[in-house]
Amino acid sequence: MEKEMVCIVCPMSCHLRVGFNDVDGSIESVTGNTCPRGDVYARKELTNPTRMLTSTVKIEGAQYERLPVITSSDIPKSMMRAVMEQLRHVVVKAPVNNKDVVVANVCGLNVDIIASRTMK
Repeated sequence: MEKEMVCIVCPMSCHLRVGFNDVDGSIESVTGNTCPRGDVYARKELTNPTRMLTSTVKIEGAQYERLPVITSSDIPKSMMRAVMEQLRHVVVKAPVNNKDVVVANVCGLNVDIIASRTMK
């Protein structure tokens, strides 16, 4: 069995072919990548996909009503809804600096939610 996918790690957008073991379904090979990152990407995407999450939270006492935030590292794709639900209830008070931790260890993932801009 084989699966085709496009690598999104860099602008090359390599067309990958992933070969699977017919017996247990494990990944046997990744071809089409021009660098080692394509192999790593394909294996991770098919076994435990993760994403960076960008969103906003409410902020009081600032020029704008919403503060843009981002995860400090990628999180399991399956946890996106849970993290968004937690962020829905977050309210911070100005001032906030870029890269300040807004929520530590969100949903027990050992990943922080950090401000992605300064708001006075």
